[in-house]
Amino acid sequence: MKELELQIEELMGKVNKLEPILDISTKQARLDYLIAQSKVEGFWDEQVKATNISKEIGDLTEEISNWQSLQDNIKELTELSQLVDAEDLQDDLENKLASMNQQYRSFEFLTLFTGRYDRNSAIMSIYSGAGGDEAQDWTAMLLRMYLRLAENKEWKVNILDESRGSEAGYKSIVIEINGKYAYGQLQGESGVHRLVRLSPFDADHARHTSFAMVDVLPELNDNEVSVQIDDKDLRIDTFRSSGKGGQGVNKTESAVRIVHLPTNIVVTCQNERSQAQNKETAMKHLRSRLQRLQEVTAEEEKKKLKGELTDAAWGNQIRSYVLHPYKMVKDHRTSFSVTDPDKILNGNIDEFIEDYLHFKRQTNKCQ
Repeated sequence: MKELELQIEELMGKVNKLEPILDISTKQARLDYLIAQSKVEGFWDEQVKATNISKEIGDLTEEISNWQSLQDNIKELTELSQLVDAEDLQDDLENKLASMNQQYRSFEFLTLFTGRYDRNSAIMSIYSGAGGDEAQDWTAMLLRMYLRLAENKEWKVNILDESRGSEAGYKSIVIEINGKYAYGQLQGESGVHRLVRLSPFDADHARHTSFAMVDVLPELNDNEVSVQIDDKDLRIDTFRSSGKGGQGVNKTESAVRIVHLPTNIVVTCQNERSQAQNKETAMKHLRSRLQRLQEVTAEEEKKKLKGELTDAAWGNQIRSYVLHPYKMVKDHRTSFSVTDPDKILNGNIDEFIEDYLHFKRQTNKCQ
């Protein structure tokens, strides 16, 4: 029983050390401020802003409540372990301790999210590389992997735009992934993904190498965007949608394409039910891309001043998935690898996500 008491004491010590890192007091102050804002008359006059605030209130309330629950449960467990008849409760106490250790690890995982947009939802684009049907099928395989991941995490996914391949897969596809910390967890997926396998499209079943590019952006609220978009800098085209979206989607020009003329950035949305919805979603995507461009440009200027060189984005191969002649998935940034690609392609990529986040934090510390 003494060993159990020591384990409980050790967990309490780790929790006490973690609290200032999670900055619970600042989060509580933020929550109090937002609740006060929500009670101001006319709060719902600006529905988008009000909805975002309400969502943040919900997220903060849940996080703070779970943290308080963990602390209370540890105190209760400590008291139970010190009872005279605690030996009779040992199995139950050990199970509760295991559950609390799991809770602690979930909070410890949150300390990896220190970026400005890490709590946000994400916009993910997947583009096939050279290789025709082979590469387009690989794009579809990656899409399936991320959809399975989202399902496991209970994130909601909405297809914004898609361009299907002539025989299989996708030339490109853009999806919106709504969930707490979706961007924080998926940011490390940006880059080139390489597949090596026996081709199902080759009569000789020869080994082929395919590439696909993944790009992940945070979904930004209006108050998170510093770039200004002038209406005169936009060209907005409408056309008939070729994707899903309900009856009549192909009969009206509901799809929207927006070109930002100064940067030549093009965004398209065709899978919402109305032209107005498609335009709103496309503008949200455009704001995120322009914000990313502004921040990347600023970062590149800093690197030039330091005399650093940056690699072209398309050459930034981050992960290889080898199905033949051996089985392996390897992240080339962290050197982390596994020998079960089927598991990974079924959406179980949490090990890669966490390993990259640890790598990123360590890299930032060394800079």
